[in-house]
Amino acid sequence: MIRRKLAQSSGKVTAMKIRRNDEVMVISGDDKGKKGRVLAVFPDKSRVLVEGINFVKRHTRPRTGRQGGIVEKEAPIHVSNVMAIDPSSGEPTRISKQVLGDGKRQRVAKKSGEAFPQGGK
Repeated sequence: MIRRKLAQSSGKVTAMKIRRNDEVMVISGDDKGKKGRVLAVFPDKSRVLVEGINFVKRHTRPRTGRQGGIVEKEAPIHVSNVMAIDPSSGEPTRISKQVLGDGKRQRVAKKSGEAFPQGGK
């Protein structure tokens, strides 16, 4: 049990190429083929929260001012199971980084060479 815990919390944070507000497509799992917008990114767990994808049922207990019952909400999905959508063609693509003339880096779609919008929108 200790070994599993150490493996899960290795402390490594990988650089994620998918950012918040990116349009992504799920490439594997129950929601394969669905598209959605990234709501949150969790780099320490290598997971992303995608709008309308990976719904789970949460059984909640009644509290003061809130009714109990079964609530459906989105759960994070591993970043390897999603691909960014090319801004020009609308197909899933990988992302690379390109250095501009002024030294700034820009995210670029591998398929079309089209630049992703700044800020992820």
